[in-house]
Amino acid sequence: MSESSNNNEFQTFIEQENQKAAIQAAISKLTETCWDKCIGKPGSKLDRAESECIANCAERFLDSSSFIMQRLMKKQ
Repeated sequence: MSESSNNNEFQTFIEQENQKAAIQAAISKLTETCWDKCIGKPGSKLDRAESECIANCAERFLDSSSFIMQRLMKKQ
């Protein structure tokens, strides 16, 4: 393999790892945000209101993230 080919493969690997890290960071932020907003007192299971709150919170978070990404892509 040529040095150029190895360099391209390494660059692709780094980009994929950065994408994985960004996804993990987004999931962590979503979890933290929705937990803080929806869970008052942790118990053995979620009640109906907490479950609905988390679902709505996650949906809004994902919609907002998608909207922001689309806007950023249009500006490029």
